[in-house]
Amino acid sequence: MKIFGREPALIISVISASLSLLVTFQFGLSAEQAGAIVAVTSAVFAAATATITRPIAPSAFTGLVAAVVALLAAYGFNVTPETVGALNAVVLAVLGLLTRGQVSPTVPTTPATAEPSQGA
Repeated sequence: MKIFGREPALIISVISASLSLLVTFQFGLSAEQAGAIVAVTSAVFAAATATITRPIAPSAFTGLVAAVVALLAAYGFNVTPETVGALNAVVLAVLGLLTRGQVSPTVPTTPATAEPSQGA
């Protein structure tokens, strides 16, 4: 299955990183709010990626690390929302590159369609 000619996991990763980038524009958010938003976004998109790839562990690990980094940046250190978003984007990109070779798209479980009839 491909979306816009690309693997769905790549599209999901781009969307997740783009949302992390949006957080850097602040929109009146505190660092804690930005961290919470980025962490939830990372976790949700990692879960979506894990459901469409096998094995699940690399995608789940990537999302977990990204969410933890965002929360640590927001609540453990005195950093700006821009830093939270930038850290999350970097973590997603680096871990995505490292785990890419370990995952593959899932195989559809629907039965194959019948061959078109010859003739007519």
